[in-house]
Amino acid sequence: MIGILKKVFDVNQRQIKRMQKTVEQIDALESSIKPLTDEQLKGKTLEFKERLTKGETVDDLLPEAFAVVREAATRVLGMRPYGVQLMGGIALHEGNISEMKTGEGKTLTSTLPVYLNALTGKGVHVVTVNEYLAQRDASEMGQLHEFLGLTVGINLNSMSREEKQEAYAADITYSTNNELGFDYLRDNMVLYREQCVQRPLHFAIIDEVDSILVDEARTPLIISGQAQKSTELYMFANAFVRTLENEKEYSFDVKTKNVMLTEDGITKAEKAFHIENLFDLKHVALLHHINQALRAHVVMHLDTDYVVQEGEIVIVDQFTGRLMKGRRYSEGLHQAIEAKEGVEIQNESMTLATITFQNYFRMYEKLSGMTGTAKTEEEEFRSIYNMNVIVIPTNKDIIRDDRADLIFKSMEGKFNAVVEDIVNRHKQGQPILVGTVAIETSELISKMLTRKGVRHNILNAKNHAREADIIAEAGMKGAVTIATNMAGRGTDIKLGDDIKNVGLAVIGTERHESRRIDNQLRGRAGRQGDPGVTQFYLSMEDELMRRFGSDNMKAMMDRLGMDDSQPIESKMVSRAVESAQKRVEGNNYDARKQLLQYDDVLRQQREVIYKQRQEVMDSENLRSIIEGMMKSTVERAVALHTQEEIEEDWNIKGLVDYLNTNLLQEGDIKEEELRRLAPEEMSEPIITKLIERYNDKEKLLPEEQMREFEKVVVFRVVDTKWTEHIDAMDHLREGIHLRAYGQIDPLREYQMEGFAMFESMIASIEEEISRYIMKAEIEQNLERQEVVQGEAVHPSSDGEEAKKKPVVKGDQVGRNDLCKCGSGKKYKNCCGIGK
Repeated sequence: MIGILKKVFDVNQRQIKRMQKTVEQIDALESSIKPLTDEQLKGKTLEFKERLTKGETVDDLLPEAFAVVREAATRVLGMRPYGVQLMGGIALHEGNISEMKTGEGKTLTSTLPVYLNALTGKGVHVVTVNEYLAQRDASEMGQLHEFLGLTVGINLNSMSREEKQEAYAADITYSTNNELGFDYLRDNMVLYREQCVQRPLHFAIIDEVDSILVDEARTPLIISGQAQKSTELYMFANAFVRTLENEKEYSFDVKTKNVMLTEDGITKAEKAFHIENLFDLKHVALLHHINQALRAHVVMHLDTDYVVQEGEIVIVDQFTGRLMKGRRYSEGLHQAIEAKEGVEIQNESMTLATITFQNYFRMYEKLSGMTGTAKTEEEEFRSIYNMNVIVIPTNKDIIRDDRADLIFKSMEGKFNAVVEDIVNRHKQGQPILVGTVAIETSELISKMLTRKGVRHNILNAKNHAREADIIAEAGMKGAVTIATNMAGRGTDIKLGDDIKNVGLAVIGTERHESRRIDNQLRGRAGRQGDPGVTQFYLSMEDELMRRFGSDNMKAMMDRLGMDDSQPIESKMVSRAVESAQKRVEGNNYDARKQLLQYDDVLRQQREVIYKQRQEVMDSENLRSIIEGMMKSTVERAVALHTQEEIEEDWNIKGLVDYLNTNLLQEGDIKEEELRRLAPEEMSEPIITKLIERYNDKEKLLPEEQMREFEKVVVFRVVDTKWTEHIDAMDHLREGIHLRAYGQIDPLREYQMEGFAMFESMIASIEEEISRYIMKAEIEQNLERQEVVQGEAVHPSSDGEEAKKKPVVKGDQVGRNDLCKCGSGKKYKNCCGIGK
């Protein structure tokens, strides 16, 4: 183990030594850059751009460009980047992750590679976890870039399309990860090129990269529409589940968080719903609703997993403790929780477009990131994103005192000790940050401190609005701040001058399942060489301890006669905790890797569809593409009706009926014409006739209108079919894991069936486009229309109210539109008669 660590450390040291040489080159240029006037310094930007056009690369320009930014930062911001910040900038420029500790100036570091890469004119995206940070960084660092002659844009959720286009057209764009992903999805749902907002994805620097690419990796971005379903079944399932007894009628596994009905529970359900067999195919929906109601009651907890706010269920982010307004649990779980809490049950949603952060950010030409904690996830960053983690040395040595964990027998004993420690430190005026894992823990400690007369602030999902103010006060003398996980990430806790020699005390009330989150909490103390102390308090009743076998340890404490107030400091327990955390991290990494393998199936399909949509949008003439679709449709129809070996068994009448109904006019092709031909010869006369009919259609309209009509049809069909396909893939994914019981690899099955479904969708698209082109009355059908109304389901990790944006129009059938039944008639002359 020591050998491996030494090897890793040596690799990092070699990188640091290499970058140190570049830093020395930058330092050497200072004497020639410093005397320049402001105008001459700005002029360097134009000079660099010209040199790029003449064949130099951004790598060639790096030392000079970094020297220019350092001098500009000194003049504009009053901050001169240290040597270690230059190293961090080099690592970012090379497409790696700079691990820089809290307070080391990551924001200033980012300006160096941002400026250098923005010189190409292809656009640089600086990505933050919330809009407050995006606005702050764009405002503060934007001054520096604008001084050097570059344009800076900020991309916010509330902006209009025109404002977004302007933001993306800038040399440098500040945005949240959510907004970038949603803009990408929206751009692939528009009908006209001028409605797109993003440029091709060139270079991105992600702040708090571990939060976005690891913690949020399993969260798909979804644009969804409403699926109309009855809410009654949720009410019935909820009422039934309330009557169940734990262990007798359902079982719950704490480690896997799996809950299911027992035999007694199944019998009770069959009696309650007056059915013979709950597992009959006709009762699939009922069983699904009962299972989700069980999960809502047993697995999901109020004020831990979600809160009730203004009559709505709002999810709590398990990593940041922030409210995620606008995000909903899928597969009916959200509705089950709404039934449980007695709030209005909203309709389930249908996915119109979706992508994960993993697949979105892998589309950039170059990707890099910054964080204080990434080394524990290095393997994941390297294997999934092809980024190495470079640990950048601190500007000043860390003198923080990280104390060994104190372990108590019970939660009560632990919390009493935590409060006692807070009271003692508070009396001495030391500022204290208390880290909790759940909202209810922060509120419990708050009540205990109130009883002791200790004034304090709570920083959790419920009062996100005051976050910046609370963080600003957290380093003052006597301040006590209780924070859920790392709410307030991205903002430094600066110490008051009167307690600089004491430092911040960080008290952890529980170990998180990820070492990285614990390290983030520790990292709040001891920034920039300040003193500080960190102490974690654990109990045998903590979730992490319960999940990974604390029973033996608890029994040992009982045998030793230890009471609740006696802690133990045991290296064995600390090692066991770390081992448990590593196991959880390993499980979570495997889950994210598996998600990526499944998501890659949809990614490949999405890329095909989106590429074809772009081609359709940019194409002047779709005639040849549509003729190809017609040819494929005819060949499939011929093959389907002539698949029997004996000629007498061929269904030629059925083939002619199909052609007359969907593609040709009555009498265009006769049975006797086809009976004389072999199957491979039948397609030619049919396609010849189709082309004739296509030419006749063309004569009815001016060229420009005919070309637009083709686009109208293609967009409407492709978007409808693709939406239905995403939904079908969702359903396939939900049940695919059951194949493992038959000794079949679920992933391989998902890949094969997903491919078959995609092929089937393409065939269906080609057939429907062919039918619409040949059968539709086209005079009035010349406006491109979105096929269904959708809104972005925001996984808003910044906890701000996510404004639900309509991204497409409603699926209303106009009276003069083509009827959806496929007859080829206008709606008013078909299914819309009398409406």
